[in-house]
Amino acid sequence: MTSDDLKLDRWDIVVAPFPFTDIAYGKPRPVVVLSNTAFNEVHRHVIAAMVTTGAGSSWDSDHVIVDLAPTGLKHASLVRWKLVTLSLSIIPRKIGTLGAADRGLLTAKMAGILLG
Repeated sequence: MTSDDLKLDRWDIVVAPFPFTDIAYGKPRPVVVLSNTAFNEVHRHVIAAMVTTGAGSSWDSDHVIVDLAPTGLKHASLVRWKLVTLSLSIIPRKIGTLGAADRGLLTAKMAGILLG
């Protein structure tokens, strides 16, 4: 399976080179897909948010992941509202998905942030 064959949906956790503003390249890290399958397949991109351990900083809008088991993550992590659009061609693999509790909490938080 190549990256272009990935069928990704909202709440999937993938590894991707996350771009930073202070360095010239992306660091491979987990991200959570926020866009739905239809958008992802039509545009061949995903809209995603950073997943991090949060060490050294915190944002008021951070969401601590409640159910780590289905995510494929090895350490306690959180979703940080640093958003990016990534081409499917640079996403090597899916590692997991967010559980139901986290999906509900993030849906409410996303609505508050984006639709205010």
